[in-house]
Amino acid sequence: MNWSDWLTPSMSVLELVARGTITFLLLYILIRIVGRRESGGVGVTDLLVVVLIADAASTGMTGDSQTIADGFILVVVILFWSIVIDALGYRFPRFARLLKSGPQPLIVDGKLVRRTMRREFITYEEVMSQLRLQGLEDPSEVQRAYIEPNGSFSIVTKKQAADEPPGSHQHDWGSDQD
Repeated sequence: MNWSDWLTPSMSVLELVARGTITFLLLYILIRIVGRRESGGVGVTDLLVVVLIADAASTGMTGDSQTIADGFILVVVILFWSIVIDALGYRFPRFARLLKSGPQPLIVDGKLVRRTMRREFITYEEVMSQLRLQGLEDPSEVQRAYIEPNGSFSIVTKKQAADEPPGSHQHDWGSDQD
């Protein structure tokens, strides 16, 4: 057994980095376009990282790749881009709006937002199912309902909104002081 055959990349490190970068960024854009419901309860970046790391690592483990180093380099590149995207989104809020989706309104003041439903492929029955899970029978009982970036639903009833003191839902997220 020659360890050098296993641990020396079978192609240039630059090519592996380029392949990993292009694959990650193209899949990130594609998943971002497809929509939040397709990723289930995890964030899009998290889902992408898990899938790509599994694939990249498996090539080195199963022998589809020439060496273990090929898979390891791809894993490092994928993790690097995941961290870069998260860091850029954290540091630059405008950039975050491009990289990460925010909550999208499904119900506003008791009325369904059909545009969001069409864009996210959410049927009336699915919205009603989410309302029933919260003990609600009618959209008119809802002040706001959103589909969150991780694909889950959040619902604020009119009663909850009325019980909340004015201004209590606002928080200065840009401030470091509590």
